[in-house]
Amino acid sequence: MEAVYHRVGRCFDFDAWDVCTKVITEALVHGIEYAEDGHWGYTIFNGPATWSLVAPPNSGRRQSPIDIHPAEAVYDETLAGALTWSYTPENAQTVSNNGHSAVVSFDSAGSSLTGGPLADDEYHLAQFHLHWGLTDESGSEHRVDGRMYAAELHMVHFNSKYGSLPEAADKPDGLSVLGFFIEAGDEENAALKPVTDLLSQIKHKGDSVAIEGGFDPVSFMPADTSKYWTYLGSLTTPPLFESVTWFVFKNPIKASENQLESLRALMESAAGEPEHHNEFHGHIVENYRPPQPLSGRTVRASFQ
Repeated sequence: MEAVYHRVGRCFDFDAWDVCTKVITEALVHGIEYAEDGHWGYTIFNGPATWSLVAPPNSGRRQSPIDIHPAEAVYDETLAGALTWSYTPENAQTVSNNGHSAVVSFDSAGSSLTGGPLADDEYHLAQFHLHWGLTDESGSEHRVDGRMYAAELHMVHFNSKYGSLPEAADKPDGLSVLGFFIEAGDEENAALKPVTDLLSQIKHKGDSVAIEGGFDPVSFMPADTSKYWTYLGSLTTPPLFESVTWFVFKNPIKASENQLESLRALMESAAGEPEHHNEFHGHIVENYRPPQPLSGRTVRASFQ
């Protein structure tokens, strides 16, 4: 029943109650089967409440995302200016739809993330992807004093000592992720435009398109990247490995409503497959995991 009721509250957003009733009924009949088949997702059929069926049992104490409470974060003066990164724009390869998100993949050669809590380890950029909501009122995975943003962008890096993202994914120091909040703005984000302009070409799961002319991730970062929170956490999708050093930046970036809508237009199913019957009519939206218990972990801040 937990799998059914996890997001039933969102049904009340529908104008037609019979649509919601049908979704709930189908979830009662098929929801657990979907999860057991490995089709994890973000609907009442296969959402986070069902992920224990498709991910290794995880009773760990460093799960992500979390709700960040700035007043409780510990200021660490050693973090200010300690984190450094560099990327090669020409290494941006493709934008693809994996059925859960839009993913921008990179050749990791020449990229570097180091410093701060990463100590002497160097991490290479593998990809970035996004999480977003049905409206501008939800979408981010991390929260700040309960507040959600319209979207959140995750730059996923792997520890160079493991050689690749798959090899690093389950190691305690295997990954580091830079998380940037996105809020709705009046103007188009020119830095994100090379990516968002391609989203119409990856409407369905499995679609992929090459990025021409390169793309520099630094271009979309906020002007002030000195303010961030960091903590030890996990992947926010199955298999939920507790392998991530998280950096969540205080200052959000902005995207226009049209750019956010281009994300919401993406579909969970592959071209030619029947559309998934769920409360989102097959669209990839609300693709975020709820906050997880802090479980005694310390969240450190680079600023006061």
